Amino acid sequence: MSGRIPKQFIDDLIERTDVVDLIDAKVPLKKAGKNYQACCPFHNEKSPSFSVSPDKQFYHCFGCGAHGNVIGFLMEYEQLEFVEAIEELARLHALDIPREDVKGKTQKYESVSREQKLSDYELLETASKFFQHQLKHDENSKKVIEYLKSRSLSGEIAQQYGIGYAPESWDKALKSLSKTPEQQQQLVDLKVLTQNDKGRTYDFFRNRVMFPIRDKRGRVVGFGGRVIDDSMPKYLNSPETRVFHKGRELYGFYQAKVANPKLEKVLIVEGYMDVVSLAQQGINYAVASLGTATTADHMQMLFRATRQVICCYDGDRAGRDAAWRALENALPHLKDGIDLRFSFLPDGEDPDTMVQKEGKDAFEQRLSQSTPLLSYFYEHFLVDLDITTDAGKSALVAAAKPLIEMVPSDYYKEALMAKLADLIGKSVDKLVGFNRSPIAQIRQKQTELQVTPMRRAIALLLQHPHLAKVVPFIPALSQADLPGFNVLINIQKTILEQPEIKSHILLERFRESKEYSFLSRLFAWEHHITEENLAPEFSTTFKFLQDNYLKKRLEQLEIKGKTNQLNKEEWKEYSALLMALKG
Repeated sequence: MSGRIPKQFIDDLIERTDVVDLIDAKVPLKKAGKNYQACCPFHNEKSPSFSVSPDKQFYHCFGCGAHGNVIGFLMEYEQLEFVEAIEELARLHALDIPREDVKGKTQKYESVSREQKLSDYELLETASKFFQHQLKHDENSKKVIEYLKSRSLSGEIAQQYGIGYAPESWDKALKSLSKTPEQQQQLVDLKVLTQNDKGRTYDFFRNRVMFPIRDKRGRVVGFGGRVIDDSMPKYLNSPETRVFHKGRELYGFYQAKVANPKLEKVLIVEGYMDVVSLAQQGINYAVASLGTATTADHMQMLFRATRQVICCYDGDRAGRDAAWRALENALPHLKDGIDLRFSFLPDGEDPDTMVQKEGKDAFEQRLSQSTPLLSYFYEHFLVDLDITTDAGKSALVAAAKPLIEMVPSDYYKEALMAKLADLIGKSVDKLVGFNRSPIAQIRQKQTELQVTPMRRAIALLLQHPHLAKVVPFIPALSQADLPGFNVLINIQKTILEQPEIKSHILLERFRESKEYSFLSRLFAWEHHITEENLAPEFSTTFKFLQDNYLKKRLEQLEIKGKTNQLNKEEWKEYSALLMALKG
């Protein structure tokens, strides 16, 4: 689909969706006065500080500062992009998403149906089916099928993972998939096709076994291709596109969730073939990163989906480096109850070869003996440090403490710290500065909101849009040399253009602005002003801000007047300001 999603449609989606119902379906809420509460899903805590307001249609955590509306919750909880969150809400309400076609100054709205235009996901699904078809019908299909059989893969597993074949031809995908110039460009954008410097278009993948990469919702977002001979590069992955981001996707994650509705554990391996070979042997909970290290986004996604994550890598230096990067990326998201482990295979082996040699039971027995996080964390350091010396002990503290301080889990933080104290022969109390992590300090600062008159005025206007009519609309104030006035006047203008707008929809209008995060905090602020006092409070605050600006402007003009630099218009402004302030 192309074009922007109309603001009115987004407003309607937000209006249709009750924030309490949406969050309660994922994080059970309990009534607490006029609001609802729970332990925050975005950080570890023992007492609930996560509050959901049905009046504001907004959530806010007083512990970590997380806040937002229904769109914000889906983006943060499900790790979705903005458009993906809109798509999810539309799906919940069984609505088609319209798109805005802007031509000059005119706008028209059209609902783009599947019949009218293929989306990126639909076109990638079509490409995936094309590759699967070629696996059976291409002139090289017999050779490719024999290759897959030599890797002990069955037709059932190939079908389950959608394995296909990209023909040796330079233009078979081009001719088969692109029916129009627009569709050809779409395929180039999605890197099913590619173009050279001379503008020639041809197939991006050629003579490769194809592994479609599905996102966590089951949509094809890209491909991985493996040669069946000694050609290079051995693996070729889709580059980053508008729907494919390597650092956020894990090959096999969707299939693992389908095969295991209650996903008890996930095994992280390095390659596509590892995943499908393990599945062939009945180990259907493996995933692979896509030509990159296991990222923080990967770990966050897995920790939300399961309780045990096992990282399985080669035992060589490269494998151990990959494991350590995975651990570093996992630490900021390590929650109580998560079991993170590491398993290293013998040199020259990978999960594919190992599971075929050992079989399922022996391989899973190997996994059951994997190294827990607490042990592996210090094993990594002790390879290079001699902690029988003071230098080694101090180096261990210097290297380990900053990482420990990243951990949000109280249990793991305390356990790691206790182990560090034991290794260097000190008490935990003597390891100074451990009481509060930098992340905790940042979060605390983020939740401490100093309410100035300007912030008060903006917060009241955001939370109670009807106040926009209480004070005069003075567009010139948006240019006032007073921080925040431009934001305040912009909010007032938005309300006056749509007088019936509700507060949570008003806030959404500013999502793309640089001030959105701060506006969200002001929206969450509890002002404790009674209904009858809202208008007088806002009016008084606005007049105070306006007078402050006018006084500042008057001083500027007076300084220019003393040096005879005022022009005719500025003299008029100076006189008007004097009258206004006296009045």
